[in-house]
Amino acid sequence: MSQTRRLAAILAADVAGYSRLIGADEGGTLQALKTIRAGLIDPKIVAHNGRLVKTTGDGLLVEFSSLVDALWCATEVQTGMAQWNAGPPADKRIDFRIGINMGDIVVEDGDIFGDGVNVAARLEALAEPGGICVSARVQEDAAGKLDLAFEDMGEQQLKNIARPVRVYAWRSEGIADSPTASATSPVSRSPPVAPRLSIVVLPFANLSNDPDQQYFADGVSEDVTTDLSRLPGMLVISRNTAFTYQGKRVDTKQIGRELCVRYVLEGSVRRLANQIRVNAQLIDAENDTHLWAERFNGDTSDLFALQDEITTRIAVALNLQLVGAEAARATEHPDALDYILQARAALLKPPTREICSEQISFYERALALDPDSVEAQSGMASALASRVLAHMTDTVEADVLRAENLATRALAASPNSPLPHFAKGQLLRAQRRFAEAIPEYETVLALDRNSVFSFFALGVCKLFTGSIEETIPLIEQAIRLSPRDPTIGVWYSLIGMVYLLQSRTDEAVIWLEKARNANPALPFVHALLASAYGLNGETERAAAELAEARRLQGKGSRSSIAGARRSIGSWGVPKIRALVESTYIAGLRKAGMPEE
Repeated sequence: MSQTRRLAAILAADVAGYSRLIGADEGGTLQALKTIRAGLIDPKIVAHNGRLVKTTGDGLLVEFSSLVDALWCATEVQTGMAQWNAGPPADKRIDFRIGINMGDIVVEDGDIFGDGVNVAARLEALAEPGGICVSARVQEDAAGKLDLAFEDMGEQQLKNIARPVRVYAWRSEGIADSPTASATSPVSRSPPVAPRLSIVVLPFANLSNDPDQQYFADGVSEDVTTDLSRLPGMLVISRNTAFTYQGKRVDTKQIGRELCVRYVLEGSVRRLANQIRVNAQLIDAENDTHLWAERFNGDTSDLFALQDEITTRIAVALNLQLVGAEAARATEHPDALDYILQARAALLKPPTREICSEQISFYERALALDPDSVEAQSGMASALASRVLAHMTDTVEADVLRAENLATRALAASPNSPLPHFAKGQLLRAQRRFAEAIPEYETVLALDRNSVFSFFALGVCKLFTGSIEETIPLIEQAIRLSPRDPTIGVWYSLIGMVYLLQSRTDEAVIWLEKARNANPALPFVHALLASAYGLNGETERAAAELAEARRLQGKGSRSSIAGARRSIGSWGVPKIRALVESTYIAGLRKAGMPEE
């Protein structure tokens, strides 16, 4: 048995009064815990890049590479549990106690041991129901990174721990009235601040005349809740709590205060004959303003497929809208998450050299505050590799080297998160290792079915590994899920490129013109369009597009046939390179590109 040692943040949790709950209602308690695990705790562990080491009946042990991730996970779980406990009677409430410690651990066959783990377990025993206890090291490291208020409990002699440990307590305000909470607690009663990226999906209203159609409306609400809970950093109120508002007229601001969330999603479903229309609106709960609204239509020939497509499109759109809304909020003292959100928001703009640099700058600041953040490491690796792929960098080798280092660290720390796998896929694609990138993107889609960028990237890899017929369906899926995506010009261009390689030049021109119109700043789109025009004998238009490609990129692969050949020399299998030579290169020659 091999042992390794490493520094980690350890989260230990158990259920307060578990024996009493089991004695009173064993079946109900176990089912409630199963629901809480599936709907709240497990998604939060994944969202914050944790590794569930083991469960012990009423308890669990989780390892994080980032202390910030561990604290965010713990506070979001306790906030979510406060909302869960708003519904059941007092004797059926389930309260977790959580302890967090940062320390050296021993890893053996997936399990973890050592003082770092033991201290976390003892801290958990000191925590109030619904609260969190942390060691002094955790409190000190969190200062300046997270806006959390801790109460100093002084030095405590923990069982089987040789030295005293200074302990700090955090307590969810949402459980202030819980009968299990201490009546003499000195914790401040100031209104709690809603977490960033926090949302409740209210039950969608059934506007059909047929009450039997309520199941479809409820299914949409539940599926959107599930899909949103998979997004990094998202706190989504549980379905059970959200459905307590069903059929009630409640002010959005009131819901925000009661559930401590920043955003509310509401909607309606109407069925007429064989057609269904779903409306959805995203509302800022703080000021009751509408941030986004969309309408989705479909026929009822396959209800499950329709429900699946609608909920997925809503989740994809909300991810973009929520990130943009959070990044736009003024923050006097931004932390790592603020900078990560701003970096993600940069993706809401069409890609240019300036936008790429802006995004990387935000990730730099996030990593400066939290070097172990898996999300920041993965995001930076993806951003560096992406600008290499888009030919928007003059430091290709340095970008690839740093992306490789960051992706490797992120993947080692959080192998079950989709973010490091996407970063690894982008890196491999930048290195023209398309076959190796395919399983990375497939893993991302297995973990997050709404990753539209993975559909696109997988389509690219399929093309350059010779499976050209599989490319367009993947890109069409990305477009279907995010029809207003800022990067849609790139997606259009790949469809145009496939048609160009298949000598379906007229169709290629249609898609490449759509790509150019969506984002005129992409040099490779102008080059592809120049080739397509050249093949169609439109020499003047071909020359104009070629000149624009050169202007945007400067010297390089757009300057000569030899340069273009060098740029595609390692692109894909021989079959694809031969198609590139007989179509793309031939078209560039007809557009007027010189040989040298």
